[in-house]
Amino acid sequence: MTVSAAGAGQIIWVLGVVAWYVIRYPFARRAKRLRVIQDQRSKIETIGLAAALLGLAVVPGFYVATGIPRMADYPAHAWAVAVGTILYIAAMWIFRRTHKELGKNWSITLEIREKHQLVSSGPYALIRHPMYTSFLLMGLGQAFLLSNWVVGLAGLLGFAILYFLRVDKEERMMLEYFGPEYRAYMDRTKRIIPYLY
Repeated sequence: MTVSAAGAGQIIWVLGVVAWYVIRYPFARRAKRLRVIQDQRSKIETIGLAAALLGLAVVPGFYVATGIPRMADYPAHAWAVAVGTILYIAAMWIFRRTHKELGKNWSITLEIREKHQLVSSGPYALIRHPMYTSFLLMGLGQAFLLSNWVVGLAGLLGFAILYFLRVDKEERMMLEYFGPEYRAYMDRTKRIIPYLY
């Protein structure tokens, strides 16, 4: 039995989403044990998180399960699946490293937890928001793995909405909490792309 390039891309995408969940789940459980001392959740943040979930999970998941919207399909190529696989592996590696470095500081929403520390090791040595970097790589990987214009763009759009609605607010929160220490950290790092942006 042979698997088409489109089928291989879909299988790899599903495995990537499973890996995402397996990585995140234990950190989400641990994070609930620490008291939140500052919470900046808002409707805007909820919209951003929902957009990312829709673009990176719901829309592509629906497509993989049903093939809809077929009218936006285009021919799949083995080289595109290979590129998508590399991007997804890189995304999961950064995603895992980010969670590991954050440890108890991790939160899905904009929160400061008890004994919160400024993390500047691992991927945080070069960029301030490697979690967003992993989402960007997931969106790019999805665009290569799933040969459908709507689904490919959905991941990138979901990432962009989350990023632009949230990152400035996140940095303001960190500046308020860590003050000059975070300002100095901002001066020596980029946001999501090492040495560039």
